[in-house]
Amino acid sequence: MAENDQSTQEQQNPQFAIQRVYLKDASFEAPNSPKVFTQQWKPEINLDMNSATSTLDQGVFEVVLTLTVTAKNDDETAFLVEVQQAGIFTITGLADAELHHTLGAFCPSILFPYAREAIDNMVNKGSFPALMLSPVNFDALYAQQMQQQAQAATEETPQH
Repeated sequence: MAENDQSTQEQQNPQFAIQRVYLKDASFEAPNSPKVFTQQWKPEINLDMNSATSTLDQGVFEVVLTLTVTAKNDDETAFLVEVQQAGIFTITGLADAELHHTLGAFCPSILFPYAREAIDNMVNKGSFPALMLSPVNFDALYAQQMQQQAQAATEETPQH
């Protein structure tokens, strides 16, 4: 009986493990080179971010963080770099809301430094100045997304 109690307790305790972190896809374009290298460098940097989750097995998830950085100089694209940084995570023992938050905020925050480094490396290899993206508060972004979803659901509900 003691063994059953222990195994039940282990199943209920939250478990989190990083199985693997890997670069799933990467691309770099410098469509206006070499012309861009002859101009004064005053870039406008735009960052688009997205994450997606898929279930691989019971309690095993892949999270893919996609970062797309566009640098424009004098309204011309100097470079465009996109990185899909992925991870495989084992997560058990969490309620649905906690699991959703872990996959939507915690896992992307683990992946971000890897994606940032990959982007900086590609930009440097493209002969552009270093581009170290600022840290991102994924908890705040997740909370904002949940608020927007709740607001959209409220707006779709017919008022009587």
